[in-house]
Amino acid sequence: MERLFIELKSSLIDLAAWFGVPAGWLPLLSAFLSAATIMAAAPVIMMYQTWFERKVVGRFQDRYGPNRVGPFGLFQPIADGVKALQKEDLVPAKADKLLHFLAPALVVVPTFMLFLFVPWGRGMVAADIDTGLLFFFAFAGLQAPIIVTAGWAPRNKFSVLGGLRAAAQVLSYGVPMAISAVAVVMAAGSLSSSAIVEAQGDNWFILTPWGAFAFVIFFVCVVAETKRTPFDMPEAESELVAGFHTEYSGLKFALFFMAEYMGSFAACMLATTLFLGGWSGPEFLPSWAIFMAKSGVLFFVMVWFRGTLPRLRIDQMLGLAWKFLFPLSLVTMVAEGLWYFLRTDGRMAGAILWPLAILAVSYWILSVVMMREFVRGNKPRGKQDAW
Repeated sequence: MERLFIELKSSLIDLAAWFGVPAGWLPLLSAFLSAATIMAAAPVIMMYQTWFERKVVGRFQDRYGPNRVGPFGLFQPIADGVKALQKEDLVPAKADKLLHFLAPALVVVPTFMLFLFVPWGRGMVAADIDTGLLFFFAFAGLQAPIIVTAGWAPRNKFSVLGGLRAAAQVLSYGVPMAISAVAVVMAAGSLSSSAIVEAQGDNWFILTPWGAFAFVIFFVCVVAETKRTPFDMPEAESELVAGFHTEYSGLKFALFFMAEYMGSFAACMLATTLFLGGWSGPEFLPSWAIFMAKSGVLFFVMVWFRGTLPRLRIDQMLGLAWKFLFPLSLVTMVAEGLWYFLRTDGRMAGAILWPLAILAVSYWILSVVMMREFVRGNKPRGKQDAW
């Protein structure tokens, strides 16, 4: 079971060689098989993410969730997909027809690419390159201009506002997320996702004095980057109808929906790779099963947020990124450097206490600043301020 997918791929390549496929084409065939597997698996994962989220949120709200189509409602995602395909594709009269058509298709492509750079198990990474982490962030950043384009295309003011909010959100939270990942790169000494997992072994980075802070920063930024509650400002139904995808229906809306859920799970997989030891775990379990279980737990936390936390205001959301997470991510990077220096110098007590003390004091100061900002922002305005 540990090498199930690797052996299946090797058997298919051997079979192709037996049928006379030239040896120079076999690496290309290997890459094609990896990409095809990901393109087949990612939408299935997305479908059952929706089922899982609806079930969990239903329990939070004292109801059953999907329970009619198939046992335990397991066929509900298939029914939803068929329904989306049958819906009419409506295009506003004044919309930019070309951009309105291209944006939903383009938003899915970078999301599929994200899955290439994370190790799904021991030896199971489609693109095992030395700069895999950089490529992951590069493709994740492509969604911002595509969403702005999607918001602009229908010529709808709510869609435009949603697209601009998405751009501001991705830029704001991308900075502390990248800096918290830099701390992991410093500790592992590599930008390769496989090397980062191997550098952790059984000593996951989340268990280090700086790693817990870096993980919280990274995960909060991931929730914001994927536009999940309480950071779903680009789609704020209470203000913007449905935000950037207000004027999209049928298959076009389904593509936006698929990109959001696949991006959420890909981000959970990256967080597992960086901080939770990736596929490392009990030897009697397949590494790919361990990796998917860890990623699933992180997605459950995202669902927990959705069923628990209210939506922030746009100023609160951006203030949290620039006034709290960004300074704390810089302190976390410094703390990791101090931890590494003291540990290699043989001062184990200092390697634990000094970074932890610096982070605790910084966290307290920044928390006080943020609480003052939130209290000041939530005060009722007078007549003069309202104007």
